[in-house]
Amino acid sequence: MKKILAAALASTMLISATTAYAGGPVVVEEEMEVVAEKPASSAGLLPLLLIPIILCVALCGNDDEDPQVAVTAATE
Repeated sequence: MKKILAAALASTMLISATTAYAGGPVVVEEEMEVVAEKPASSAGLLPLLLIPIILCVALCGNDDEDPQVAVTAATE
């Protein structure tokens, strides 16, 4: 009886072990995307931003008017 039980247990473990590794390990490789690097310099954009700012400063000018100080003499 022990021999039959041991043989049944061994065959059950053998079958379950082989089915557990049936497909082999699954290896997922991530592909690296190659992205072209852009230059770090923004020299082409800088003049486009500075020209309107300089024109606005030159054309808008100073709109502050000098406050007129009214001097009133106190008559007593």
